[in-house]
Amino acid sequence: MPFDSPPKFVSFLSDYGLQDEFAGVCKAVMLGLAPELTIVDISHDIPAHDVRAGALALVRAVQYLPEGIVLAVVDPGVGTERRAIAVETESGYFLGPDNGLLAPAVAMIGGAGRAVSLTNEDYHIVAPGPTFAGRDILAPAAGYLARGASLDELGEAIDPIGMMPGLVSLPSEEDGAIVGEVWWVDHFGNCQLNIDPAELQLHGAAVGGRVELRFGGSTRMARWVHTYADAKASELVMLVDSYGLVSLALDQRSAAQELGLRAGSGITVVPPPEGAR
Repeated sequence: MPFDSPPKFVSFLSDYGLQDEFAGVCKAVMLGLAPELTIVDISHDIPAHDVRAGALALVRAVQYLPEGIVLAVVDPGVGTERRAIAVETESGYFLGPDNGLLAPAVAMIGGAGRAVSLTNEDYHIVAPGPTFAGRDILAPAAGYLARGASLDELGEAIDPIGMMPGLVSLPSEEDGAIVGEVWWVDHFGNCQLNIDPAELQLHGAAVGGRVELRFGGSTRMARWVHTYADAKASELVMLVDSYGLVSLALDQRSAAQELGLRAGSGITVVPPPEGAR
């Protein structure tokens, strides 16, 4: 166990939304087992069934979460043979379906130590159907860990190497251009790309200069600026966002909506020719 005493925090992410009772019921189950818990809501607005979006949200958030338990539920395979797992790391436990949701965040904070499949029904809630594992298997496991149960009590040991890997795309190079995609569109419509600014600099782009963007049959120019407010009216800009990646933005407007981009949209960044650098 990575703690001298039971963990005090659960950081909770799901695609449950807030219209239904699902997220609230899971929190009630955890607090019923461990009333002293503090629950941090990372987000419950992950697009329904979008494991990739959930995995990327965890990667963005994990370094800022308190030590303790991370409970993540984006589970389109609920009720099937996919495993529900608990993974021990240096900073606590990750609980969720073994479908690629947990793996990128676990890797980011140093990798898994031990892991179990949550097969011990003594630590489940008896349920009339198999389609709410968040309530019936994962939330109880979080509550029992917070009450002092050991990882081994929750189920059978599994090899962490066998965890389903996350499907997180990486950019590539083609004829001197960087071929990437939109990883995330935030609430404001800013489009985070899977491109490191250092890679753009290696290709000759620089703050204050312009790059060519190709996407969906369109071509646009974008200026590399320091912050959103540096954009002129109607000007498409590129900047380094709060997670250190390249984002596309319009000042106080949705770049995603105006450009027709969404998470997963392909985008090619063409740095300036050498003579223009």
